[in-house]
Amino acid sequence: MAEGAATLTTVWVVDWLRESARVIGEHRQELIDLDRAIGDADHGENLDRGFSAVLAKLDGADPGTPAAMLKLAAMTLMSSVGGAAGPLYGTAFLRAATSLGDTEQIGPDDVVGLLTAARDGVVARGKAEPGDKTMVDAWTPAVEAAGTAAMAGASVVEVLAAAANAANAGATATEPLIARKGRASYLGERSAGHLDPGAVSTGLILQAAVDAAGGQP
Repeated sequence: MAEGAATLTTVWVVDWLRESARVIGEHRQELIDLDRAIGDADHGENLDRGFSAVLAKLDGADPGTPAAMLKLAAMTLMSSVGGAAGPLYGTAFLRAATSLGDTEQIGPDDVVGLLTAARDGVVARGKAEPGDKTMVDAWTPAVEAAGTAAMAGASVVEVLAAAANAANAGATATEPLIARKGRASYLGERSAGHLDPGAVSTGLILQAAVDAAGGQP
């Protein structure tokens, strides 16, 4: 696993959001193609527009606390992303911000807390459960892996890496599932054989968190 700082700060949150914007832009067409197969083909376009808007808000913004930056991202995503992705990711970032409170130094347990809060927000907003072929299938194993790593004494970067790896594995595991939520559920058994685009984008965003943390002093 990667090594890095003992704790993370607002600098990490800003770098995470910038890296998320970059990687979503890089994978925009892949996400569009995945969503075209079982949805309405707008996931990549919507997320790219949303994180581009977040990127624009970061320029000149007062860094403040980690929670303040996450809340800025949440409100921007909610106001700029259509479809289901905006409310889901907006709620995830908003719940993550709330979990941090006024914390300025983010340790391993704080990472577990913010990931758990984000996952719970996604579940509350989307009413989905593991196995429904949604982004919950990436968030839930990410939370579980992060908790296990933190309990084993892993560093903050190692906890993030465990979460991202589990999220990516969870996204891969959505391929054979039959969708039970959203537009993909209209396809019934024909939804099997395709990755869920929300689970894939969750893996990308959590990997962006790892990459941002790896660059912290």
